[in-house]
Amino acid sequence: MLEFSKFALVASAALSFSLSAQIAPQEAAKLRDAALTDSLAWEITEGLTTEIGPRFAGSEAEARARDWAVAKLKALGFANVRIDAFDVPYWERGEAAAEIVAPFPQPLTLAALGNSGATPPKGLKAQVVGFDSIEALQSVDPASIKGKIVFVTHRMAAAQDGSHYGPVGLIRRSGPSIASKLGAAAILIRSIGTDNHRVPHTGSQNWTDGARPIPALALSNPDADQLERVLKRGQPVTIALKVTAKTAGTRPSGNVIAEVPGRDPAAGIVLVSGHLDSWDLGTGAIDDAAGVAVTAAAAKRIMDAGQPLRTIRVVWFGAEEIGLLGGKDYALKHGGEKHHFLAESDFGADRIWRFETSVAESALPRMKAIGTALAPLGVVQGGKNGDASGSDISEIAKLGMPVLELSQDGTRYFDLHHTSDDTLDKIDPVQLRQNVAAWTAMLAVAANDPVDYGPVPPKK
Repeated sequence: MLEFSKFALVASAALSFSLSAQIAPQEAAKLRDAALTDSLAWEITEGLTTEIGPRFAGSEAEARARDWAVAKLKALGFANVRIDAFDVPYWERGEAAAEIVAPFPQPLTLAALGNSGATPPKGLKAQVVGFDSIEALQSVDPASIKGKIVFVTHRMAAAQDGSHYGPVGLIRRSGPSIASKLGAAAILIRSIGTDNHRVPHTGSQNWTDGARPIPALALSNPDADQLERVLKRGQPVTIALKVTAKTAGTRPSGNVIAEVPGRDPAAGIVLVSGHLDSWDLGTGAIDDAAGVAVTAAAAKRIMDAGQPLRTIRVVWFGAEEIGLLGGKDYALKHGGEKHHFLAESDFGADRIWRFETSVAESALPRMKAIGTALAPLGVVQGGKNGDASGSDISEIAKLGMPVLELSQDGTRYFDLHHTSDDTLDKIDPVQLRQNVAAWTAMLAVAANDPVDYGPVPPKK
């Protein structure tokens, strides 16, 4: 493992110099290298996952997390700390159990997907029909699966940029509605993950118009392998399934917002963010306690070094996991405000390796200074301008807001994503500190750049 602190310079305990309108490269370097000893990001991640734990959108735990976040951000010295409240639909997981009852009786390990429907109170028992892709399911004769349990499998490859998640994730996002409209009694999918552990991956899906909620569940990858082998034996396969999930009206959620006021209120907002909520299976360490921790820790370092030119707004989004609802609420309430750029950390806590942009063509020369500040951390500028993105910020970015993206190494991210294995022990403190250093370097330059980074063409 690379020891990032070898890049550090000897720096004073307190960096009290004042940031000028355009920060000098050596000052950005000092801030960056001092951040390689950061402990605040770990403190926030450890505190949130220990004192709150899982933070499912709309739950009492998510409400406690908002109160915890407000207290923490105020204690750190941020200004204008508040909660932007909104309501969300609430879904209760309940219990889920399944077993193959014929031809080879044995239990299966699985988890309900978000918004899954329930079985009848006594459960259901039905024959399984297997498909090796969502396209194969879409082309089936409905009569052949009516009243049966659909099983859709796939193979997801690990990738540094996580690029397989988008196309493979369609099975989770769209498969349940497709199966429902075709008359299936339930759907099982291979977990959208890259691990070989007997730990299922949950995740969101929403019923499209005309789709009746049916039980929708993810098998752990070893259990999906097992079911594939059983089906290949050529005998009818019957599964007994019991799911008690249900919807339960609406509940409160909200975005937690804090600021580092800039010297020029008219210069626009630098938005740095992650999401506060998590799925309920683990403690939401990589997804996304680490993200809110890294961005807040970096903003704190800029604040402590002197007042930046532009206001830095720290947003801990609520209800991301169930459909980017915090991002949508933020866009609705703040879409008319000038944003210098948007940035989000929501891809774990492994080392940042790439810097991407979605800025105006006229601002591209300004990206060189950011790249120079990031290079000693092993971060390269990649992709084409326009590729930068983020989950919650995608909603307001559609309005033509510039985006900067610091990409973490996602090679092992989907081993843990949306599972009970998403816990604090999976975070490497050294790589977490490198994240803080990269965000600090980027903010030191970009929050003090007098040249606007936008607007950019609105996205659909």
